[in-house]
Amino acid sequence: MMVFFLLLLVIALVLGIVGVAATGLGYLLVIGIAVLVVDLVLVAVRWSRRSGSRPIR
Repeated sequence: MMVFFLLLLVIALVLGIVGVAATGLGYLLVIGIAVLVVDLVLVAVRWSRRSGSRPIR
C-alpha cells in the first residue's frame, strides 16, 4: 500500500509542476491537486482502520 501511496504522490507532484510550468495547462494542476487529495483520503482511511484493530494494553 505504501508503494501505491508514493506512486500517487509522485504523479500528483509531476502533474502539478507541469500544470504550473506549461502555459494553458492549468487543468493539470487541478488534476494533480485532486489526485493528492484522493491519496491523502485513502491513507487516512487505511490508518483509521488499522488503529481500531490493535488490542488495548
